[in-house]
Amino acid sequence: MAAPPALRPRLWPLYAYNLEVARAPWVTQQPLIAEMRLQWWRDVVAGDAAPAHEVAGPLMGLVRDAGLPRDALDGMAAARRWDIGTDPFEDQAAMDRYLEDTGGALMELAARALGAEARVAGLARGAGWAMAVAQFLRAAPDLSARGRVPLVDDGPDALRDLAARALARLDAVRGVPRGVAPAFWPGWQTRGLLRRVATDPAAVTEGRMALPEFTRRAGLLWRALSGRP
Repeated sequence: MAAPPALRPRLWPLYAYNLEVARAPWVTQQPLIAEMRLQWWRDVVAGDAAPAHEVAGPLMGLVRDAGLPRDALDGMAAARRWDIGTDPFEDQAAMDRYLEDTGGALMELAARALGAEARVAGLARGAGWAMAVAQFLRAAPDLSARGRVPLVDDGPDALRDLAARALARLDAVRGVPRGVAPAFWPGWQTRGLLRRVATDPAAVTEGRMALPEFTRRAGLLWRALSGRP
């Protein structure tokens, strides 16, 4: 909603799709039904004719109009299969791929939908991965309470390293055109959250990652007024 009104129709279908696939594993206790929900979306993305659905129709219209890569959309749904079970990630590389295929792909697609060329789309993917890291770390205590094993290593050194890698990808964001910058805005809390982890990794496991309300609001307001990513 902070994006200029003319750009919002290009962002809403992507974030609605993200919500649909992200919630699919959580709206049922039946793994098979969750798998079926995700497969339905994968079939939509792969097909040529969108079903009469309030999200699928606008999404596939955007795919055609903006030439969005379907493999990235498919990867977003496929990655959510991890959320269905309770098995931990095989290793840190597997966790990184999950975050890349979810948050990274979402922000890259948003940037492409706003006309980003390949270089800026790549920066958006990196920023989206960093955003996913921050949000996933913030959700870790709740995921643990639900019987999941969210982190490969929750030791302080591992958490600092993860936060440092994510901050490095944020620092790489340069030269983003003003018209594409709103694609980056959903990550407005990311840098503050990652800095908190870097200085106080215990905040992750103790559920103390939330930023002060003023800091959160000021960060988004600054981006909306400045037009910067």
